[in-house]
Amino acid sequence: MSDHVYKTLELTGSSTTGIEDAVGTAIAKASETVRNMQWFEVVQTRGHIEDGKVAHWQVTIKVGFTLE
Repeated sequence: MSDHVYKTLELTGSSTTGIEDAVGTAIAKASETVRNMQWFEVVQTRGHIEDGKVAHWQVTIKVGFTLE
């Protein structure tokens, strides 16, 4: 196994359906421009309430990717 150097970036994804979808949305969007993503860590979860119901989930994640 070779040694790696990782850089991290922080993203916040949102979804009306759930936490996993919010994470997936953030990763999918980042993958359009960021190469070599390897892992993520959830650092914050919050939501938006409308009319007494959850309207949106917002999940902040740190994504690690290897430097070339």
